[in-house]
Amino acid sequence: MYLDALSFLEDERDAWRPFEVLLDLDDEALARPVEAARGWSGRDLMGHVVAWQDVALAAARELAVGEQSATIARVAADWDARRGEAVNEDLRREWAALPMDEVRRRFSTVAGQLRGYLTVVPETRWVKHPGHLRSFLEDTIEHYDEHRPDLEAILAAVRPA
Repeated sequence: MYLDALSFLEDERDAWRPFEVLLDLDDEALARPVEAARGWSGRDLMGHVVAWQDVALAAARELAVGEQSATIARVAADWDARRGEAVNEDLRREWAALPMDEVRRRFSTVAGQLRGYLTVVPETRWVKHPGHLRSFLEDTIEHYDEHRPDLEAILAAVRPA
């Protein structure tokens, strides 16, 4: 799918950009659950997508210094063992316990950190490694696409018409 890192990084940046508007919402709007968005609030969505970016960031850090990522293997095994939704629920609870300032800080920094690390990971360890590339796609571009309707529903619910 991707032949070089720059193409992936550009696509990831473009796919992430629409989510950044969540930072413009006040805390009250971010806390409001939206039925059309799985019952999630903007805060829930922020935590969810960044939690998975954090997984990708941990993998990128490992691949910057080695051929394999223990994070990719561990998270895949956990996902398979617990059927995914339990993993996501644990992440939701973890992020719900954070102060809003910390949610905002992580939301505004993790994607850039991930992109930065990926620039130093040799392409053979991620872009040209089908399993690793699949993991990065699932945790970023494909994940953003999956949650774009949630983003749109949240924005529609909290912004005046």
